[in-house]
Amino acid sequence: MNLAHFLADDQLNKQQILDLIALARAIKQQPENYSHALAGKAVAMIFEKPSLRTHVSFDIGINKLGGHALYLGQQNGKLGERERVSDYAKNLSCYADAIVARVFHHSAITELAAHGSVPVINALCDVYHPCQALADFVTLAENFPNLEQVKLAYVGDANNVSNSLMLMASILGVDFTLISPEGHGPNEAIIAQAQTLSAHSGAKLHLSTDISELGQQDAIYTDTWISMGDENATKKAAVLATFSGYQVNHQLMAKAGASIVMHCQPAHLEEEISTALFDSDMSVAFQSAENRMWAQNAVLVTLLAD
Repeated sequence: MNLAHFLADDQLNKQQILDLIALARAIKQQPENYSHALAGKAVAMIFEKPSLRTHVSFDIGINKLGGHALYLGQQNGKLGERERVSDYAKNLSCYADAIVARVFHHSAITELAAHGSVPVINALCDVYHPCQALADFVTLAENFPNLEQVKLAYVGDANNVSNSLMLMASILGVDFTLISPEGHGPNEAIIAQAQTLSAHSGAKLHLSTDISELGQQDAIYTDTWISMGDENATKKAAVLATFSGYQVNHQLMAKAGASIVMHCQPAHLEEEISTALFDSDMSVAFQSAENRMWAQNAVLVTLLAD
């Protein structure tokens, strides 16, 4: 597969995504076959933002592939402040075979890729979360026999996760519905990208502010309504009031006929999702969490394996 970086969902084509999904499942089923895939390789992991699943899944995943992971945390400050991002990229390229970056702004990801000489993986930015979306589509492939027949809905606050899900669904030909309160939907640029991609793939794309337009779905996805760092009490009260009718619970699942509920975590229980549903057999949140590691390993093997 011809893949230089893993930066954003819309930079991949359908076959590349399907190949990554297949490889992730192969590594998951027989990890011993890939235990030396990154032997002698080192991966520098930049984390501007705190992380549990991303940090652990990359670190342990790289180890399972026989590679070495180096964590560069918040003690180094925000990219571009202490030194130019271009210099940071060039320096890391002297030592590491790849760069994983979880950053505040997508521009930092593109600068790392532009100025470094090694592959760069976007582990989250303000616009995209392609590692999460890939893991989620691995999970969908494990739960449904034909991805192209899956109907996936995202309910809640449009964000980097819903952007990546919508773009990846549009590339793959998966019907995608996004329901968000007024003023909390995706931006026009992301919508335009998704519309172009879905027109090419044949996917049906439906965006609405009306929860009654959810329709029949196979899987419903949700994420926190309150972004990390926005936990101000006054702001939280206003957000909860705005989103009160958008909680994903057993009643909504039954109305849509959905068989699984998805969440990238951390979950704010009794806000975007009911505790009973999150803890039920319908939830694949922890299956997706595990698949973060296998999906990311597929990306790493594709980018780095000799």
